[in-house]
Amino acid sequence: MTGHAPREFDIVVHGASGFVGRLVAGHLARHAPAGVRIALSGRSAEKLAAVRATLPGAADWPIVVADAADAAALRALAARTRVVATTVGPYARHGVPLVEACATAGTDSVDLTGEVVFVRECIDRFHGAARTSGARIVNACGFDSIPSDLGVWITARRAAADGAGTLGATALVMRKAKGGFSGGTIDSLRQQLRMTGADPALARLVADPFGLDPVRRAPSAGGWPLRDADVAWPRHDRSLGEWVGPFVMAPFNTRIVRRSHALLDGGYGPDFHYQELVGFGTSLASPLRALAMTLGFGALVAGLGFGPTRRLLDRLLPAPGEGPDDEARANGMFALDIVAGTTGGTRYRTRVAAQGDPGYAATSLMLGESALALVVNRDRLPDRAGVLTPATAFGDVLVDRLRAAGMTFVTTAIPTTARSG
Repeated sequence: MTGHAPREFDIVVHGASGFVGRLVAGHLARHAPAGVRIALSGRSAEKLAAVRATLPGAADWPIVVADAADAAALRALAARTRVVATTVGPYARHGVPLVEACATAGTDSVDLTGEVVFVRECIDRFHGAARTSGARIVNACGFDSIPSDLGVWITARRAAADGAGTLGATALVMRKAKGGFSGGTIDSLRQQLRMTGADPALARLVADPFGLDPVRRAPSAGGWPLRDADVAWPRHDRSLGEWVGPFVMAPFNTRIVRRSHALLDGGYGPDFHYQELVGFGTSLASPLRALAMTLGFGALVAGLGFGPTRRLLDRLLPAPGEGPDDEARANGMFALDIVAGTTGGTRYRTRVAAQGDPGYAATSLMLGESALALVVNRDRLPDRAGVLTPATAFGDVLVDRLRAAGMTFVTTAIPTTARSG
């Protein structure tokens, strides 16, 4: 794979004056090893300087002015750095020129996208160029979709190490989450709804469980396998022994996990099927709680897709660049389980958890550590380039970094009669 020519910077945080960008820059200021050369990028030198003034030990970090719509400025930016960590979304609207610049220059990039449309465009337009230049374009390096992608990755690795065969039916079960709505996430959802509402082909792409595979598959005559279809309504899951409902991030995360499986040449096994759910337990109230959450999210999506209600929700929901205060971010958390059966008959549970608001504190940690992995641990990374996923770009390297930063990744074998809880 093509190596990096000498560059002025190791990491540029693009969008550093935005809410999440400031958090990513703060993580790097506190945790980047000495000697890692970091710069801040965005539209306003004044705002970037104000952010820099709040960061410990960052007084000499350079500032690079580059608007997301200025292709020439983005090409110059990509040519100066080894890695770009970008928080500028919605990515389908603002992210494509930067990916093109990085893919052409052989510059690695990491982002926080949760947008199927954007990732598909990256694959179709820039995967070949990035492979040629040696660039790693790594999408979804936050709560979308590192817990899902790395959780399945280490589960498959554990099964292989134990001689338990490959993965079969596999499910992410969200157990606990505490955090606020991200204004950027809401804006990305709003943007995707507008695009799919205007273009039926994009709507079909977003609904396709394998829409981010290297080559999109056509459904069989009977449709997609039920074990890969997104869960739309609450149900009692006999395998898990509890009531479950749809997980709001499943329509994106599952596509990333399946792309990893495909990029690994079916590495999780021919019987691998994957879904994401929210676990609601076994109490009499469980089905009602599952139904209430399902209807609530459905109402939000419908409201954002309809003009009059969208304008009302725009006034009520957080705007891009807004987020919770320090205390709220620190008090957030998430915990989820990857539950998988194997062809050898063993079942595994991988617990993935972190302290901190998932969409802000945990996400900024994950993006920051992804950028550092591309610089500090480059010689240990898988020898791949192109438009990649966290699992295929980083593998165990990022798992190790995130564990050292306080995240939990623990895999245990469980009896076949045990229930996930």
